[in-house]
Amino acid sequence: MPEFSVRGVIGDKEVTITTGKLAGQANGAVTVRLGDTEVLVTATANNRMREGIDFFPLTVDVEERMYAAGKIPGSFFRREGRATEKAILTCRLIDRPLRPSFKKGFRCETQVVSTILSVDNVNAYDIISLNGASAALSVSSIPFEGPLGAVRLSLKDGEWTVLPTYEELEGAVFELTVAGGRNDAGEIDIIMVEAGSTEDGVRLINDGQPSSDEATVARGIEEAKAYIGQFIDLQKELAAQIDIPEVEWPLVVDYTDEIAARVEEIARDKYASVVTIAGKQERNAAQDEATEAILAELGIEDEDELAQAKKAARSVIKQMMRERVVSEGIRLDGRSATDIRELKVDVGVVPRTHGSGLFQRGETQVLNLATLGMLKMEQMLDTLSIEESKRYMHHYNFPPFSTGEAGFMRGPKRREIGHGALAEKAVLPVVPTAEEFPYALRLVSEVLASNGSSSMASVCSSSLSMMDAGVPIIAPVAGIAMGLIAHDEGFVTLTDILGAEDALGDMDFKVAGTAEIITALQLDTKISGLPSEVLAGALDQAKEARLTILQAMKDVIDGPREELNAWAPRIEAIQIPKDKIGEIIGPKGKNIRELEEVTGATIEIDEDGAYGIVRIGTNDSDSLALAKEKVMQIAFPPEPEVGETYDGEVVNITSFGAFVNILPGRDGLIHISKLDSERRVERVEDYVTLGDKIKVNVREIDRAGKVNLDLAVALEPKEGAGERPAGGDRDRGRRDGGGRDRGRRDGGGGGGRDRGSRDRDRGGRDRDRDRNRDRGNDRGGSRDQGGDKPGRRVVSFEDQFESGLDD
Repeated sequence: MPEFSVRGVIGDKEVTITTGKLAGQANGAVTVRLGDTEVLVTATANNRMREGIDFFPLTVDVEERMYAAGKIPGSFFRREGRATEKAILTCRLIDRPLRPSFKKGFRCETQVVSTILSVDNVNAYDIISLNGASAALSVSSIPFEGPLGAVRLSLKDGEWTVLPTYEELEGAVFELTVAGGRNDAGEIDIIMVEAGSTEDGVRLINDGQPSSDEATVARGIEEAKAYIGQFIDLQKELAAQIDIPEVEWPLVVDYTDEIAARVEEIARDKYASVVTIAGKQERNAAQDEATEAILAELGIEDEDELAQAKKAARSVIKQMMRERVVSEGIRLDGRSATDIRELKVDVGVVPRTHGSGLFQRGETQVLNLATLGMLKMEQMLDTLSIEESKRYMHHYNFPPFSTGEAGFMRGPKRREIGHGALAEKAVLPVVPTAEEFPYALRLVSEVLASNGSSSMASVCSSSLSMMDAGVPIIAPVAGIAMGLIAHDEGFVTLTDILGAEDALGDMDFKVAGTAEIITALQLDTKISGLPSEVLAGALDQAKEARLTILQAMKDVIDGPREELNAWAPRIEAIQIPKDKIGEIIGPKGKNIRELEEVTGATIEIDEDGAYGIVRIGTNDSDSLALAKEKVMQIAFPPEPEVGETYDGEVVNITSFGAFVNILPGRDGLIHISKLDSERRVERVEDYVTLGDKIKVNVREIDRAGKVNLDLAVALEPKEGAGERPAGGDRDRGRRDGGGRDRGRRDGGGGGGRDRGSRDRDRGGRDRDRDRNRDRGNDRGGSRDQGGDKPGRRVVSFEDQFESGLDD
């Protein structure tokens, strides 16, 4: 097959769609390129149906390849494993508009695969993958009633930008993804909307940017239609260049007109009382009983006709439920179109957790648990995304018992990942920044009972659990699920839909937000020609419901608790000079390990520009205070003061004195002559040993910062004082007379002054200390030439102290 390409400019971005070059065995295959981001999308369908299948088996897969970003996978096996969360969310984004767009009755197994070939870290791959899926189906013989177009818009300074780059998303307050198709009248029908506030959206709006309110979002959806039309035109242009083979695909008829008529004649009477039962379990049981009675009365024995009769019966009760809402304004559970089910709100329901919130709306009940941790507990991401980590995580669990069923529990499915991501998107904009609140946050929504919109209940319970934990969120967020029924005379919008109403309606959309703005929106429609004013009205109706829920939450907890939960770790961040990071860590982490062992706190260090950030975390306030004190002493060591008394520890002993640690990072010298005021001291070890605790006074701090100490409390010679170790006379001789070192210090090569002459000269030495120190530094040149060995001599810290005192 020859290669065909089309190019078009969407907004100010050029998009290229090509077919015929790659994946020739698939029914349809295209590559789509935006900038240097490129995807290969294939569409394949089996030409035979599985026997007895009663649903459309469409599978969408997104294959992220690390070579697309020039990376080798970081896993042990160095190859891609299971799909990332981003890939799964993109699968759902593609599936939702595609699934209702195939020919009615088509049940052949169909698979759409988007392989990410290249990413430029400028343009996202999800939108071109969705358009590529539609294009691959459009150039195939698969009975797809497209093409569809999809576009992303971002809201910044009140204006919508089409196909924003990652850079253009910075400073934006809202993202909007819209997919749609062209109807027979040539107009664009919206099929799907996925939208949400950016991470900094609420803060930017508070700083003065125009908000993402209902009117602004509705305007964005209308603006998206023109760009969707451009994508559809590109795909039609490509398909027009190709000779698409005609294939007879098998189609399924759910039921014949004859069976439908027979079922309806009996079913309306049987189901009349069923549609008035409010309880889910009771209504389902009554419906099953009525269906059995209908089938028995029909007397059908043929299995195929019996299956048709069951489908026809479901169609009848669905129609009866819709008619009751439209004609009588009464829903399945007796509510009117705008009523919200009974609300129950509670916090602090689970002990020992950092925060917990229970939200119940009718028969839907969700318990959310919040856990706080050090920032090192954030999720590291090894994906094609530009994000490398995620600090706020929301996980959603939907066990089978929540719907009164038994089933396998083998980890989260795509639906659970999608619902958790929607709740995460809704709440993230109000989570404080890491600078304001240096914690990683994991929220888990446990769906305990479900009958409609457990994802929006998860949003509500998330706000509750964070406020219960003491997380200073900007504002609480609530969510509501809405539905819509179309009829001959117009549309009926339903607030707080049940699970059954989701199935029988023509549109369902979920809206979450604060009292002022929308933070998340998800919409799917099943009808064409939905007027924009109907959608705008539905958004306004959703806001009224959202405000009601927020008030119910406020009645229980009106804001974040002033103190963190008792079981939550206390984390405090300290900014330190960058050059102090090494001192806190120590050689091979020695110092930081000792700090953690001594204080019981967890310590982590990050670099932030010219500074270091030390974060200390612990459940014990005393431990936090101790760890903070010790870190501050290392990073900002207190300066000793002349005349002050300190409790010190002997940390080094030399032939001329003892070094005593008096403050973190600050040592001072007690000269040997200061150890005893009444007698001559021959050996420092006769009075002190390493580790001794002694009281000292700061006598002097010279211009170089060296600290000279005196004893605050006199010391007695230790037992055995005066006994000289082997070689001790030789060492003492160097200091007192004939040693090589002494000669160098005194400027000569031979003898030195004795101890008595040194004591007699001490008064003059004190007066001329600064001058003598300079002379001592100058003599460094003569010392370089006056020893046994030529070359430069490195003078130790101890030698400098001795030189400053003895010269």
